[in-house]
Amino acid sequence: MHPWLVCRVFRAVPRLLCLGFLLVAVLGRAEERKANTLTRAEVDAGWIQLFDGETLFGWSPRGSAQWRAVDGTLQPVTGTGGGFLCTTTEFADFELHAEFWIDETANSGVFLRCPRTGDITPWTAYEVNIYDAHEKWPTGSINEVGRRRGRVSTVGRWNAFDLTAVGDRFTVSLNGRRVLRVRQDRHARGLIALQTLTGAGSVRFREVRVRPLGLGTLFNGRDLTGWRVVPGHASVYSVTPEGWLHVRNGNGDLQTEARFGDFILQLQAISNGKHLNSGIFFRGVPGEFWQGYESQLRNQWEGEDRTKPVDFGTGGIYRRQPARRVVSSDHQWMTKTIVAQGRHLAVWVDGYPVSDWTDDRAPSDNPRQGYRAAPGVLSIQGHDPTTDLSFRAIRAVELPPARD
Repeated sequence: MHPWLVCRVFRAVPRLLCLGFLLVAVLGRAEERKANTLTRAEVDAGWIQLFDGETLFGWSPRGSAQWRAVDGTLQPVTGTGGGFLCTTTEFADFELHAEFWIDETANSGVFLRCPRTGDITPWTAYEVNIYDAHEKWPTGSINEVGRRRGRVSTVGRWNAFDLTAVGDRFTVSLNGRRVLRVRQDRHARGLIALQTLTGAGSVRFREVRVRPLGLGTLFNGRDLTGWRVVPGHASVYSVTPEGWLHVRNGNGDLQTEARFGDFILQLQAISNGKHLNSGIFFRGVPGEFWQGYESQLRNQWEGEDRTKPVDFGTGGIYRRQPARRVVSSDHQWMTKTIVAQGRHLAVWVDGYPVSDWTDDRAPSDNPRQGYRAAPGVLSIQGHDPTTDLSFRAIRAVELPPARD
């Protein structure tokens, strides 16, 4: 109910209470989602942006269609033909939210678990169709898998897909209503792609985001079970009364006992000092100090420009690719997502994509010297005597094998 209506109904209520209602209403509006962004609750729940609202970062075209980011949407350029816009990162089990606008002419779709190379078809991927007039597979159907229930009309307005893929189970919801639930086990992982079948007509996408599923807990919040400290170094690793993993002093290296090759890792971290330096290492050799790829933790940038990180910045791939923006700040909890798949590495900070890098170096047992595909440990770095960071909600999942 609007606050002023409350005041008119309850005329005896003091003005202060009315003002309180107004304040709640204003604050509620201030917390409403901005276009192509995530709320804090969504970030904490593990959602990441596939589309940042402004660029094609993290996407790659396939086919003749040219794509552009304009007015907060992803859209194919009219007259350039058919094709796809594919994520550079693969996903296995996930929830996907995507909103689309389509006219009567365009034929489109959202494709799941697509191959990295070669043709994308309803047989090499899962196509969630966007074409109301299709006689067999109308909008919301998964082509060659299952036809959606009920009647829908999506032309000329914005619509929302909520798609879930878990193993061989797929669920399609359209505008908040579930229209399909089906099972099919052809493909376990792959890219996500947006399609224009012929390039005719107009189709646009926005609010494209994904939440990886199936991640298991690596830190129990009570002790360091499942972790090992590399001996002979100064860092002190402990568990706080709040149940956080804490590291102070340096240098040091705390490694998981489990090993991961192609994986998704999500964790929350906070820097308890100014411009502190730390990192998350992965695919490292067990017991070896500071060995592996490193996703940097350092909330520092040049002047007032967060697009100019100092020392690669939080989310950068250390010594390989700087973060394109330092999203996080000291003394504030942040969520980091790291995805490693073969030569391709990608990192999100608070759900925002900050790095996307492909390792084209010659193979090496040490990722600091060359490409390493072999599974290795994850580790938390203590950098120097100023180190003072905390970590929580550390979760990861090993991905199904890549396609041949």
